[in-house]
Amino acid sequence: MSRQSTAENKIAKFDPIFHNRLVNMVVNRILKHGKKSLAYRILYQSLKKIKQKTDKNPLIVLRQAIHNVTPKLMVKSRRIRGSIYQVPVEIKPKKGKVLAIRWLLGSSRKRLGRNMHFKLSYELMDAAREKGNAIRKKEETHRMAESNKAFAHYHNRYR
Repeated sequence: MSRQSTAENKIAKFDPIFHNRLVNMVVNRILKHGKKSLAYRILYQSLKKIKQKTDKNPLIVLRQAIHNVTPKLMVKSRRIRGSIYQVPVEIKPKKGKVLAIRWLLGSSRKRLGRNMHFKLSYELMDAAREKGNAIRKKEETHRMAESNKAFAHYHNRYR
């Protein structure tokens, strides 16, 4: 019997304050060098900043931002008869959510400034309003998939 656990056995945990799985997913993506308490502090400070700026529930803003950034399509490279094609494929919802969180954090890290919680809060607010670099990344991905729509019939062939 194999000792390795499968991904299906893992259950996402809740964060201690909001009791939300999505918050825990974001914290785990912020995490660098194993400093989880710092990641929690960054996210909670940014959610507090969102609450001050917008007077809305910060979890709703976070959920809206991730929903707006989540892509539906992406392109994958496929080698078919010696040529490499960019084939558009649909993304499963969980994979799309992971990509959205990754893009949000990446674009917030690229923002100017020193404090990560400021940068993250402004990026989340921009994404909730459908602005910002993460939204631009999603639109760019969808444009790539749309322009390569002619190769969509290669999706399931020659794997």
